[in-house]
Amino acid sequence: MVKAGIIGATGYAGGELVRLLLGHKDVEIKWYGSRSYIDKKYAEVYQNMFELVEDKCLDDNIEKLAEEVDVIFTATPQGYLASILTEEILDKVKIVDLSADYRIKDVSTYEEWYKIEHKSPQFIEEAVYGLCEVNREKVKKARLVANPGCYTTCSILTAYPLVKEGLIDPNSLIIDAKSGTSGAGRGAKVPNLYCEVNENMKAYGVTTHRHTPEIEEQLGYAAGKDITVTFTPHLAPMNRGILATEYASLIRKQDGSLPGAAEIRAAYEKYYKKEKFVRILDDGVCPETKWVEGSNYVDVNFKVDERTGRVVMMGALDNLVKGAAGQAVQNMNLLFGFDEAEGLNLVPMFP
Repeated sequence: MVKAGIIGATGYAGGELVRLLLGHKDVEIKWYGSRSYIDKKYAEVYQNMFELVEDKCLDDNIEKLAEEVDVIFTATPQGYLASILTEEILDKVKIVDLSADYRIKDVSTYEEWYKIEHKSPQFIEEAVYGLCEVNREKVKKARLVANPGCYTTCSILTAYPLVKEGLIDPNSLIIDAKSGTSGAGRGAKVPNLYCEVNENMKAYGVTTHRHTPEIEEQLGYAAGKDITVTFTPHLAPMNRGILATEYASLIRKQDGSLPGAAEIRAAYEKYYKKEKFVRILDDGVCPETKWVEGSNYVDVNFKVDERTGRVVMMGALDNLVKGAAGQAVQNMNLLFGFDEAEGLNLVPMFP
């Protein structure tokens, strides 16, 4: 039985981790860390855990926690883990970090986009980017996993096969993505109030959103070169979900023709046909957030626009599951040699 601790257990992603790990046959949660609710019963913070979790919230003493558990999940703001992580801690415990502290390999890029100083850059190189469908074998050997976020997971997986196979010009890639409000966290902020979000759609972080360099870096690895993309996120009046609609120019073949739908579908099937959590939809079916809600699935599909010579790629996932906690559990399963789907065989909820 693997013993797990969660730091940031009372945020939305932390709460989802608790829900998933309670259903994992090989894991026992030993520590519910929350600086905001120390000594308060966890079930008083989340009433859905009444009679399921009797523990009280503890502080975020990671040194003590490392002595008591096998894996620590840090569902914390950017900068937290980087400010406290040491070699001594990593010698004792595996860490799955849900923040961006170790996702970006270039320190200056991280500091430029996140506007904070990185306190432990010595661990960046060894950290494995935890996109399981791409880095599965590397994750298995890791001590420190940088768990990707919701926008990045959806954006990358939606375009990855076509970038990897050289079917699109990655520098022409435009990503238009929508997120439910839980992606902004549980903190009290005026822009996230019901009256501000309901009956409204808005773009934000236009040309400046901090997930942009992460998407560029990971798709750049697939392309084999540095790339530049346009990424624009939007806030949608729903609790959960990410929908990414992506546009890119197709690369003409030597005979001057464009890749067709069959060739593009073959690329998706090459990378995802055997992936449990990536579902390639039937022709003409567009991904929808309601069909992945509460699950660890990513639904993807595409449509070739012969008139413009471009392809429209689409992806949908639940931002709190595959976009955060579910992916973290998937990474943990790889770290400890469990069935990758253990604790994640979740049928999407509807309605």
